[in-house]
Amino acid sequence: MPPQPQPHKPHKFYFFYGHRKPSQNRPTVHGGLFSNRKTLNPKPPPLENPNTPFNLQNWDPDSPKSLAIPPSKTPCERFFAIAKNLSPIARYICDSFRKHRNWGPPVVADLNKLRRVTPVLVAEVLKVQTDPVICSKFFHWAGKQKGYNHNFASYNAFAYCLNRSNQFRAADQVPELMNMQGKPPSEKQFEILIRMHIDAKRGLRLYYVYEKMKKFGIKPRVFLYNRIMDGLVKTGHLDLALSVYEDFKEDGLVEESVTYMILVKGLCKAGRIDEVLELLDRMRSNVCNPDVFAYTAMVKVLVAEGNLDDCLKVWKEMRKDKVQPDVMAYATLVAALCKGNRVEEGFEFFKEMKEKKYLIDRAIYGSLIDGFVANERVGSACDLLKDLIDSGYRADLAIYNSLIEGMCNVKQIDKAYKLFQVTVHQSLEPNFMTVKPLLVYYAEMKRMDDFCSLLGKMQKLGFSVIDDLSKFFSVLIEKEERIKLALEVFEHLKAKGYCSVSIFRILMEALHRTGEFKKALSLFDDIKNSNFKPDSFTYSNAIRCFVEVGDVQEACACYNKVIEMSQLPSIAAYRSLAKGLCKIEEIDAAIILVRDCLANVTNGPMEFKYTLTILHACKSGNAEKVIDVLNEMMQEGCTPDEVIYSALISGMCKHGAIEEARKVFSNMRERKLLTEANMIVYDEILIEHMKKKTADLVLSGLKFFGLESKLRAKGSTLLPIKNLNPVANLEQYLLSALMKATAA
Repeated sequence: MPPQPQPHKPHKFYFFYGHRKPSQNRPTVHGGLFSNRKTLNPKPPPLENPNTPFNLQNWDPDSPKSLAIPPSKTPCERFFAIAKNLSPIARYICDSFRKHRNWGPPVVADLNKLRRVTPVLVAEVLKVQTDPVICSKFFHWAGKQKGYNHNFASYNAFAYCLNRSNQFRAADQVPELMNMQGKPPSEKQFEILIRMHIDAKRGLRLYYVYEKMKKFGIKPRVFLYNRIMDGLVKTGHLDLALSVYEDFKEDGLVEESVTYMILVKGLCKAGRIDEVLELLDRMRSNVCNPDVFAYTAMVKVLVAEGNLDDCLKVWKEMRKDKVQPDVMAYATLVAALCKGNRVEEGFEFFKEMKEKKYLIDRAIYGSLIDGFVANERVGSACDLLKDLIDSGYRADLAIYNSLIEGMCNVKQIDKAYKLFQVTVHQSLEPNFMTVKPLLVYYAEMKRMDDFCSLLGKMQKLGFSVIDDLSKFFSVLIEKEERIKLALEVFEHLKAKGYCSVSIFRILMEALHRTGEFKKALSLFDDIKNSNFKPDSFTYSNAIRCFVEVGDVQEACACYNKVIEMSQLPSIAAYRSLAKGLCKIEEIDAAIILVRDCLANVTNGPMEFKYTLTILHACKSGNAEKVIDVLNEMMQEGCTPDEVIYSALISGMCKHGAIEEARKVFSNMRERKLLTEANMIVYDEILIEHMKKKTADLVLSGLKFFGLESKLRAKGSTLLPIKNLNPVANLEQYLLSALMKATAA
């Protein structure tokens, strides 16, 4: 029997035969040490066909592919995404930082396992780290290695790391660190710091780095000088940029066209046109004449600052240099002149463009039409519209809106309505700005049938009529003389069924502004008697009106309604109600209301904040401390009012310092911040409030010792049975709310 062939034994997995285990970052390799190697990478995922047609029914707006901003990654996902591009040792170091989070013996122990950390490795690690503390510790640990010296790459990476974590002041000290460690900084290190500060728009820090650069005896190149001056100009430090330019000339460097343009734009922004013209002359003699792009940039800067006169001076300089302005320069200047109510000059430049046969875009036509409409020259605006259409353009909705408003201003309502119909026929989707002039004209002319007819057409076109009517009334009440007209229009529309809570609220605000509080409250009664339910804004307006007419109890009832709706009144309502409570000597309720306001709103009134400060100062029982708080409050521009004086009375009575309170009132009287009559009134309120506090203490003592029932059994009528006053209910509610908040 012939011998059987021995089965082939597979080679062991060691380096010589190349059969090592695959890892995440190294592919599987077959072959010997000196043989041909084949890399077997996993197949990439199949790409989607870019030509696949889009199907709206299969579109998922919540899928990651559809999101404009991809979902944020977890810290582990971010680490592994970064680690793919790192070397194995750098990945080991970063993983140690990630595991231990803080610098300490465990991190040092992991680093000591490495034979040596090179400067290249230090730079690689610092490029991906974000914790400035760990990075600083690691940088200094690496520098303590025997025979180790940082190189420029590691210093630069350290500066980038500090700046990335907003430690830019520490990054500015890297040149000193380099100098101390025997590695004097070069221009490149300062350029990195300068670029960081320019990107973050830190002009003063930029100049600080430049001064430090001079101390090290390093002279910047022309390119770096330009960057420094550009950064200073963009951050609004023109004078510093000019001082840098003086250093530039002292170093004997020759200006480039970019150098001149940086300074020219800065001077244009500051409105120093004489220096601009001087620099342009120097530029012509030393370098070259400014081109059309330079002049266009100057025009844009001057237009942005609204300096039209100097803009025209620069335009004359452009003509002096025989530079032909392009369409961009013309468009910028024409739009600025029309916006600055100098449409005649803008139209002259428009005619120049026509003569030169420039392509005039629709925006220039729109600017001129707006300018003519603002000057009530609707005929010229219509001529421009005809020219626009003859040029092959289609007018947009903004142009039609402007023309409709202009025609309504000159009483040409029929033509304005025809233009509105044109916007409908051309499918331009007219909006509220299109119909607003028509609605205002019909209201002023009392043509309510046409008004309602237009509302019906708006409804057919898909307008939100109720929302647009709210906007209409907001526009109508901007002028005080039209508030009466607004009420008349509202009464007519209410009969037609065009009504909403927002319209009621807008009219109530207008009536409150003109002091017609009773009319505003009659509107509030109409809301309550209708099918509409008042919202918190309506109740807030009602609170202010009730306080103005002296009905604080109804104002408190409105406040309670707002709280029952789990909402908050406006800050103006809080202030008005607090003052109303102080006027009827309900000081405790007012103080609790102040606390409730500050506990719920983001930024409460300044007098409310100082109310709590005064209450705290009253604990000392020293009038001087309270006067200091009042002085500070007045320095902040806040005048003492009823709430402040009530807080003073409450705080001093609580701590039994009536005489100190009188000293404060006397001081206010001497400084003419308080009249003699008001001082007498507040003194009486002080005494009454002290009596009330004393009575409350007596009643509390009777309840504590169980004597209340005995006195009531003997027929005593001094003890209160139940208080149905809305003010008391308000106080009880606020107290319970504050107790719940404290417990939470």
